[in-house]
Amino acid sequence: MRTILITGPGGAGRTTIAAATALKAAREGTRTLVLGADRTDTLGAILGVPTGADPVEAATGLTAWRPDAAEGFREDLVAFQERAGSVLDLLGASRLDAEELTPLPGAEELALLRALRDAVLSEAYDLLVVDLPPGPQAVALLGLPEELRRYLRRLLPPERQAARALRPVLGRLAGVPMPAEWLYDTAARWDSELAAVQAVLEERSTTVRLVAEPGPSGTDHVRTATVGLALHRLRVDVLVANRVLPHATHDTWLAGLVAQQRKALESWRDAYGGGPGVHEVAHLGSDPRGGDDLTALDLPGVNPDPAPVEWPVTEQPADEGGGRVFAWHIPLPGAIRDELDLIRRGDELVVTAGQFRRIIQLPSALRRCTVDGASLREGELRIRFAPDPELWPAGR
Repeated sequence: MRTILITGPGGAGRTTIAAATALKAAREGTRTLVLGADRTDTLGAILGVPTGADPVEAATGLTAWRPDAAEGFREDLVAFQERAGSVLDLLGASRLDAEELTPLPGAEELALLRALRDAVLSEAYDLLVVDLPPGPQAVALLGLPEELRRYLRRLLPPERQAARALRPVLGRLAGVPMPAEWLYDTAARWDSELAAVQAVLEERSTTVRLVAEPGPSGTDHVRTATVGLALHRLRVDVLVANRVLPHATHDTWLAGLVAQQRKALESWRDAYGGGPGVHEVAHLGSDPRGGDDLTALDLPGVNPDPAPVEWPVTEQPADEGGGRVFAWHIPLPGAIRDELDLIRRGDELVVTAGQFRRIIQLPSALRRCTVDGASLREGELRIRFAPDPELWPAGR
């Protein structure tokens, strides 16, 4: 199954591009599902069909779905209260009724991730198009499964479940209740669900499309989003320049906007032409609404076999002392040297790029090495590693 994640700055038309991309694929005979995350039904207004908690047929071969975050939040919290009943009673806590529960911030994002997982597992579609939140928020959302799984493993390490038989005894000795079986079972279930979402995001067939209006603000957003997505090893297959004005105009006011767009487009092609590529979508003169308007948009096709994102480890020429040196190549297009920071912590590397931060597991060979330096060249972070004599076998 092919998955296309679409994001961009607020107001740039990312929902319109998501709807048009899905409709184009459906009319070409691809079974397509388009997911929306907005609380308001922006997706339905553009498609001309109301969308909500249940999937609806928006056109032949096209299903639209806007998951209900409130309902999912209520179900999860009520189920959690049932499992934690004894602990809540011990603390004297009052239980909440389902009718009084309202979603907390972030519930919409979690509902979207769950819907993404369910759509892929259903195998009912050939293409999934996801209308994500704006750029930085979308990057944080896409990195959430990995982060939550890491937190779960730290708070409830799976290996501690081996002492299940001792918990009642330890509880009596300590005088306090020990973590119950349901807690570890719940953590395992959450880890399994998060792993399924993470697997979808890491699939070779999953790519991101950035949507922005060409201009100074759009350029800043594209650079920021590109760095964040690259740090999470997510591939941008197309940069969609939306609402491009006609080149020829006799209106002096519009001429200034056209010149500004031309300048931005030239810089985008220089910066990203060798990577994702830039695709222009002309301004229709009004906000697209309904199938006819969406069909009028000239959109890029769906590449059935996108290239994988590679983070190779290569052996470099020996240093002055004759020792071996390895380099880990991490593509970070748009990154700025002064905004980069690296911290080695055990078998993990903490990488900060601007406002984004990710904790990355080192490849097995590099865990026996020490960090020997780093450089940023042509949009690629190269981290040098030297074998640790105490950990690296002699003669290798």
